[in-house]
Amino acid sequence: MTLAHNAAGYINEQIASMLKQTDEQEVSKVVNMIASAKKIFVYGVGRSGLVARAFAMRLVQLGLDVFFVGETITPIVEGGDMVLIVSNTGATMSAIQTANIARRVGAAVLTITGNPTSKLAHASNVAICIPDQRNQQTAKFAPLGTLFEDATLVFLDGIVAMVMEKLGESEATMRSRHGIMV
Repeated sequence: MTLAHNAAGYINEQIASMLKQTDEQEVSKVVNMIASAKKIFVYGVGRSGLVARAFAMRLVQLGLDVFFVGETITPIVEGGDMVLIVSNTGATMSAIQTANIARRVGAAVLTITGNPTSKLAHASNVAICIPDQRNQQTAKFAPLGTLFEDATLVFLDGIVAMVMEKLGESEATMRSRHGIMV
């Protein structure tokens, strides 16, 4: 096997292990928060931001009103809205500020983080922890935040399936909202 195959196998095993640790009651809260929000805002920096943007795309395809915090066309967050923030460390200052501002105006804050005791987690209504265990294999096969980012993407794709069911959506209805109709 090549290094790429070994790394992919390691990443898949670790993601499965990490996601088994998520709390089912918290997952249900996430689905309800998304389904009931007037508008949904997502935020993340770096690769966490890319994961948040991918999730936002799926929410748009579900027919929800979704924006990425910081874009020039993003409206203001208001009461009844929801803000989802993705941050492995939970220490990114702009993410903490976003959470605090959102809570101040009455929006619900959902955080996906690797650090359940972070300032960001404490500033959130719901904090889903997706912890990764750092070790020599992780440094070799999945450097930096790779496991958190990949696990978060898979977790949020699972949330999409649950929101689909809750809203009575299907792949066909989502496809009709796809940016490139296929």
